[in-house]
Amino acid sequence: LPYSRLVAIADHLLEEADENNVLLVRGIEALEQPVRDELIVSDLLNAYQVFYYFFRTEPDLFIQELLDLEPASSLIKGLKIEETDLLEMFFKIRDAMPVIIISDGDRTVATFSGKSAYEQGRTFLKNPEYA
Repeated sequence: LPYSRLVAIADHLLEEADENNVLLVRGIEALEQPVRDELIVSDLLNAYQVFYYFFRTEPDLFIQELLDLEPASSLIKGLKIEETDLLEMFFKIRDAMPVIIISDGDRTVATFSGKSAYEQGRTFLKNPEYA
């Protein structure tokens, strides 16, 4: 897909949604899979828009603001979105799917994927189940 075409698609989606996350989700869902897969890791959406697309929930304001400031392309490597005294939570996109990774700073202690990954990750942060 030519980049100019992807830009036109993103511009149209964002204009039609007019800051409404539900409308943006509908627009993204209506795209053909290859176009959607490219768009969700591009610089044309921000990380919050992709977060909302996958998880259909609004995170705490701090996390939302953090994700708002990052392009969706940063989700290829992953973004730290939450932390406790001992653990960190990262949000990334792998093979066009959302992944939540919990790390102790040295190693990954839990990984969750799919539409429920964020809630599973938050539950794990509250009650870590590793030794």
